[in-house]
Amino acid sequence: MSSSLSVYLLDPEATRALVGSGDDQLLQVVKDRFGADLASDDDWFESEIEAGAPTAYEALHAVVHAGPFVENREHAFQYGYAYKRLCGLTGSFLDNSSFSPFKGDWLSVVDEGLKALRITAVSVSEFGYSGLPAPVPSSYLPGCGEWTHEQCLRALEEFEETKRQGHAPPLDPEVVEAVMDVIKWLRHVEARPGFGVVGFVS
Repeated sequence: MSSSLSVYLLDPEATRALVGSGDDQLLQVVKDRFGADLASDDDWFESEIEAGAPTAYEALHAVVHAGPFVENREHAFQYGYAYKRLCGLTGSFLDNSSFSPFKGDWLSVVDEGLKALRITAVSVSEFGYSGLPAPVPSSYLPGCGEWTHEQCLRALEEFEETKRQGHAPPLDPEVVEAVMDVIKWLRHVEARPGFGVVGFVS
């Protein structure tokens, strides 16, 4: 079974502030612009919704209004996807070619490649954790993680220091490509003060 990592360039603080904001205008914008996407997601999770999971819009409404959330944790995944939708609405999607799809422990393999280059300030494996902002219920999928602006700048400093020292360990070409994609994400952050990266594994 394969997974996918979706990554967004955005202002993490501003995006987290949408949770519990009660912004009904935002909800209306989503409904108007992305009604077809919401319906498509409902078709995909039809059996789960029939079993009690919220629809895509119901989950989004709950996240924006900080509840109410269904008690069954097996249905909490919809709230994670609702937060991902908010990130997609407010952020810019970053190239995930090296991470979609991926199998097995690929994120850990890429992290080892970063560490080999002495880049330790960020970890792609973190995107597989349950780092959703409170009070959004956590769930196994989607995984969610966040890199702050400061973390990204530190990772770039580590990369530049590695280049200055001429430290170039042998890495598999696929790992090199993935690491360079990560560096591109960091460059985008560097150009946007206050911005960071939020990623989702599903």
